[in-house]
Amino acid sequence: MAKQPMLKFTTVSRDMPEKRMPNLRREDFKEIYAEYADEKAQEQSSRCSQCGVPYCQTHCPLHNNIPDWLRLTAEGRLQEAYEVSQATNTFPEICGRICPQDRLCEGNCVIEQSGHGTVTIGSVEKYITDTAWENGWVQPIKPKTERAESVGIIGAGPGGLAAADVLRRAGVQVTIYDRYDRAGGLLTYGIPGFKLEKDVVMRRNDQLAEGGVKFELNCDVGVDISFADIRAKHDAVIIATGVYKTRDIQAPGVGGVGLERAIDFLTVSNRKSFGDKVEEFDSGRFNAEGKRVVVIGGGDTAMDCVRTSIRQGATSVKCLYRRDRANMPGSQREVQNAEEEGVVFEWLSAPKGFVGDPVTGVVVQKMRLGAPDVSGRQAPEVIEGADYVEEADLVIMALGFEPEDLPTLWNTPELPVNRWGTVKADYITGATELDGVYAVGDIVRGASLVVWAIKDGRDCAQAILEKMGASVAIAAE
Repeated sequence: MAKQPMLKFTTVSRDMPEKRMPNLRREDFKEIYAEYADEKAQEQSSRCSQCGVPYCQTHCPLHNNIPDWLRLTAEGRLQEAYEVSQATNTFPEICGRICPQDRLCEGNCVIEQSGHGTVTIGSVEKYITDTAWENGWVQPIKPKTERAESVGIIGAGPGGLAAADVLRRAGVQVTIYDRYDRAGGLLTYGIPGFKLEKDVVMRRNDQLAEGGVKFELNCDVGVDISFADIRAKHDAVIIATGVYKTRDIQAPGVGGVGLERAIDFLTVSNRKSFGDKVEEFDSGRFNAEGKRVVVIGGGDTAMDCVRTSIRQGATSVKCLYRRDRANMPGSQREVQNAEEEGVVFEWLSAPKGFVGDPVTGVVVQKMRLGAPDVSGRQAPEVIEGADYVEEADLVIMALGFEPEDLPTLWNTPELPVNRWGTVKADYITGATELDGVYAVGDIVRGASLVVWAIKDGRDCAQAILEKMGASVAIAAE
């Protein structure tokens, strides 16, 4: 077996910019990578110890039967491996790409805990599902019987799409309402294409549409249609809007030109990757090319912003985070990827203000970690007299997301929300206090992971089917 030519690719990630591989054509890379991926999938799968307590499975929100599909992959039974994976996960090829495996399945692998390096579960999951699509093993949505009941879903993100898949396979009539022109939510417009290729998301959208799910896009609930009208049209309604309101910074200079929200920056970048004409990018507002970029925040959204800026051709990219590396909420794997691509991290640094309009710099105050806060994390404290100015032409604020005020936006004051603004709902069924109204994903949990939204959507759909008297087994076919 010719291993030598492959070895030079062991450190090349699939999302690495082409400029890092100047002499390699895209089609050549795909051909070589396909052969390499097949070999590595079997190699990694065979490393699974089939331990008595599969911590990888218990730490997966979907409780995917990881040991079994790893064993089947090692044995070359890829179609069966895919079927086992698909049984518990509506979008395994998406989770394989974007789940923080280092914090979930892989981080709890027994082999990883013993110091021998984890089984690369995410890469194998991605590989077997991509192979399933290529070989036509992914079954279209064809309900055996059609049901008269209908469900309206507000939000075409992962939670809403997962619920739609389960409901439609059981024959329920499903309509999804979404404010954007393409379905997918953050999968489409929030996560960069180098982490999640957009054709992968569109393929699932097409599968749902071809299976009978109706999409009402460019439809802003509360403006184009009322929440009351949606309730009147359907037997049940699922709220799966996610959380899109950006947390603000209160500091001198906020509001100046060159200070942008992360969600806007990423949305514009993703629209451009679809080939859309985007004035905000063409004008240079959201184009990092030739600019000194500073990203404020330490989560996965911040990592998406710094890595996108690198790909757009920024002259420098720095990330400010008020705690140290060990306390960073984002994936450590993403931090490592960013560093390898040239991003500089300024730990224990927080913005105090902004210079210029348009912005020319960020006033940075240095921090130290003090006593733990209520969550147990050490609270950052200001080091007096240690301020300095970090030069910048573009500042991207990635401080996390909060829920929009849905009761006000939808003129539905009876919609139950808690003091943080998220919808009060049962964590298993998604049921709210309003009859026939359910809620799933980030609008219930707060900003969380895609895999949790998928789980919530599937669980909610099953609860609705049980209430309808439908066979739950039908939905899994």
